[in-house]
Parts: sequence; C-alpha cells; structure tokens
Amino acid sequence: MRCQPRHKGSVYIWLKNKQTCLLCNEPSDTPQAICTPCETELPWLGDHCQTCALPLPVAGMTCGQCLKQPPAFEQVIAPWTYNFPVDSLITRFKHNAKWPYGRLLGELLAQSLQHRFDEGLTRPDALVPVPLASKRLRERGYNQAAMLAHWLSDSLKLACDEGLLLRTHDTAAQQDLDAKARKQNLRTAFALTAGAVVTGRHLALVDDVLTTGATAESLARLLLKAGAARVDVYCLARTPKPGG
Repeated sequence: MRCQPRHKGSVYIWLKNKQTCLLCNEPSDTPQAICTPCETELPWLGDHCQTCALPLPVAGMTCGQCLKQPPAFEQVIAPWTYNFPVDSLITRFKHNAKWPYGRLLGELLAQSLQHRFDEGLTRPDALVPVPLASKRLRERGYNQAAMLAHWLSDSLKLACDEGLLLRTHDTAAQQDLDAKARKQNLRTAFALTAGAVVTGRHLALVDDVLTTGATAESLARLLLKAGAARVDVYCLARTPKPGG
C-alpha cells in the first residue's frame, strides 16, 4: 500500500539529494559536501612527527621536543595542517556555530581514522572530548570537541565518554598564550568526574586543533595517573612550528 495518497509523484528521498560543495558551491561528486578538487587542495598533513604530528621535512621521524621530553599521550592523529581553508572552516565552526563545516571536517576525519585502523592503528575503547569550562560552555552554547566526538562515535562505532572529564575552572584562551604560559594556564584546570572509570582503558582525546599540545598533555597525564592504559589524541588539524 502506498503511503502518499492524492500524490502522483514519489516521496522526496533526501538521502539521494545531490550535495553541494561547501567550499566552491559547485555540485559535489562525493558523498560529503565537498567536491574532489576542493578536497584534494585541502592542506593535508604530510611528513610529520610520529608522536605529536608536528609537520617535519622528513617522513618517519620524531621531533626534537618529543625526543627530549616524551609526552604523556601515545600519538596524535590529524589529517591537516592548520592552514587555509581548514583554519577558516574550524574558526567558523568553533566560534560562529557554522556546524555544517564542523560536520564535514568530522566526516573526513572519520574516514582518515578508519583508514588508519585498517592499517593497524589500535582502536580505542572510547572517545573523550576535551571539556569546556561551564562559563564558556554557557557563552558559546556548545562544545565543538564534544560535537566532533559524537560524530566520530557514530561513524566509527566507538563509544563516546563525554562525562569522563571536567574543566574545573575557566582559564584564559589558549590561543592568546605562548607555550610556557599555556602550561601554567592549565595547572589544576582539569579533573575526573566522580565515579569515572579509567583503569586499563585505551582512551582517545578529541579536540579541534593541536598547537603546543599543552591541553592534550595535561589531560593525558591526568588519565594515565588515574590508571588509563594508553591515551591518543584525535584532532582536525595540527599547527606548524612558528617560523617553520
């Protein structure tokens, strides 16, 4: 029995709708809202540090900072460097509530991660978004890291543990500080929620951009101290070294 009486045509099936590229506004030839030429021209991360994903001129190397002072997290996975147009898309998603840009980048990150899993990268037990302080969450209305984590969770069939971490107090915006100030800014900034289950788990922190790694380092140390077996970091983009 047809469920559309008095209508000669078929019900519109939105899943078959042609996507339009969010970058050039031309019809997309991919399942995502980005065309192949625009996707190809994104600032894909090339050779990079095997630990923190810092862009490097040679493949398969570890940067000097990670050799000198190995971070608490095991590995950073990021598809892009923080350059145009990815930087602009992330800014609009993060500060202007342009969620389609974030969703698009999240879908491409999920594809990148699935490729890495197929190549042998160990799947985490859960995704853990970097938390926002309550005041900033009220002002912005959403946590972009949590949104990314839930999109990745749906695409990759991974658990998302949004309630594992707390930001205990509001700190100055990290993007306004240098590396040393970032570390000082984050002292005692995070805590585990009451009853958080961490022991023996492989967890992956989710954030939009990794710059100095201070936030990821602080959270990874907290989780490892609580008994986590391993902490990875999944983010959209990695900033190049200043002047590099």
